[in-house]
Amino acid sequence: MATCWGLRSCCGARRRALWPAARHLRPRAGRSEPGGARTRSYGLSSELLRTDSFVGGRWLPAAAAFPVHDPASGAALGMVADCGVPEARAAVRAAHEAFCSWRGVSVKERSVLLRKWHDLMIQNKEDLAQIITAESGKPLKEAHGEILYSAHFLEWFSEEARRIYGDIIYTSAKDRRSLVLKQPMGVAAIITPWNFPSAMITRKVGAALAAGCTVVVKPAEDTPFSALALAQLANQAGIPPGVYNVIPCSRSKAKEVGEALCTDPLVSKISFTGSTATGKILLQHAAKSVKRVSMELGGLAPFIVFDSANVDQAVAGAMASKFRNTGQTCVCSNRFLVQKGIHDLFVKKFAEAMQKNLHVGNGFEERTTQGPLINEKAVEKVERHVSDAVSKGATVVTGGKRHQYGRNFFEPTLLSNVTRDMLCSQEETFGPLAPVLKFDTEEEAIAIANAADVGLAGYFYSQDPAQIWRVAEQLEVGMVGVNEGIISSVECPFGGVKQSGLGREGSKYGIEEYLEVKYVCYGGL
Repeated sequence: MATCWGLRSCCGARRRALWPAARHLRPRAGRSEPGGARTRSYGLSSELLRTDSFVGGRWLPAAAAFPVHDPASGAALGMVADCGVPEARAAVRAAHEAFCSWRGVSVKERSVLLRKWHDLMIQNKEDLAQIITAESGKPLKEAHGEILYSAHFLEWFSEEARRIYGDIIYTSAKDRRSLVLKQPMGVAAIITPWNFPSAMITRKVGAALAAGCTVVVKPAEDTPFSALALAQLANQAGIPPGVYNVIPCSRSKAKEVGEALCTDPLVSKISFTGSTATGKILLQHAAKSVKRVSMELGGLAPFIVFDSANVDQAVAGAMASKFRNTGQTCVCSNRFLVQKGIHDLFVKKFAEAMQKNLHVGNGFEERTTQGPLINEKAVEKVERHVSDAVSKGATVVTGGKRHQYGRNFFEPTLLSNVTRDMLCSQEETFGPLAPVLKFDTEEEAIAIANAADVGLAGYFYSQDPAQIWRVAEQLEVGMVGVNEGIISSVECPFGGVKQSGLGREGSKYGIEEYLEVKYVCYGGL
């Protein structure tokens, strides 16, 4: 039986020990356990802490459970249902059965239900943010921001549900009319990452449900509590049974569950956010039954600073882009390309800003801006990139090693004298490492930026209007920040080119990923 230690479930079950990561939260009155032990509940709404799978409107335990750990301390947060292929297939069947009725629900009613779900997220934003910080390590202030961002996708798509339009096409035949209808695709399998455990779900699910699809969500094994909390709120909002299903699973079962979802004949759509390598595997599985696929995959975002840039503005943008979520975002800057005329000044001011404004610690501590990386494997990758760069001539300006706070913490690091042959220039680091390369001309910067097989986001700073137009058009990425380090917005399309993915999420375009276009020829008029 899956359990969440130290927290009472909504059915009132008693738990045996304190949830380790909640030690920084406001304590509530506890109650006695058998044998006289006393527990304490720490500021979290007990009904949002679920540990079973959610299928067909019911909470269902799995035959096994797996531990979820606090990345800051390494302590176990709780045991969560470890779903396998049978549970995945059962969830798909439940979603398929629900689709038969959900597709016929009026767009206004779907809109109202999504808005209720949004409102409940806002009402519970403090508890939802604390869950994110506990399971991902993200600083609590950033977790609060994610919850608002996450809820706003439900709000946006509640409005877009009522804007699904078709067309009437006039042809040369006088006795015919040609219609174009847009209809929901069916069951969508949603596979999400750990770095934004709430927003990556609502960005996909909000669009799917607004379109009339039903979903099966497989959250990342590191952060299942957020997905399950959303299920609890969806249920409270009145989302019908089977429309939103969640099947958490361990890392050891992720491959088989992913394959089961991608090959199930009842699944019509796959939406995945994660690594390019995993995306390619899922694409192969989905190709066997020619499923519709949308994917947001890896990035290697260039951040270009031209001589014409406002250096202080560029440094502020670099700080925002690079170090949000401790560098663990798909759109964070991975390569800093700085023109030779301002290179030294930029590096100096960037280092000063890092040393002044970045504070490493537990995400629940108010001063913290840089929490832990998600696990030790992530730390080892940052170490490898730093070691490789230094061995090839790079200079450590600040940082460069694990932080004394704990094994999953790494010092915010700035490297100079970086070259294109170094790993940090060729691979996505996904950590608090900022490597700076010097360039001479605009053409050279564009060539370096585009010399990658991925193209998700790119950033550049310039005060030259002509250069802004040239560079924005020439960068081979799906999203460009011009004199801006934070570009994500619910109203704007999110996605990449090349091997960074397929399709777009958010915006008015996001709902199109879950709709089929049907042509109707109406004759005999």
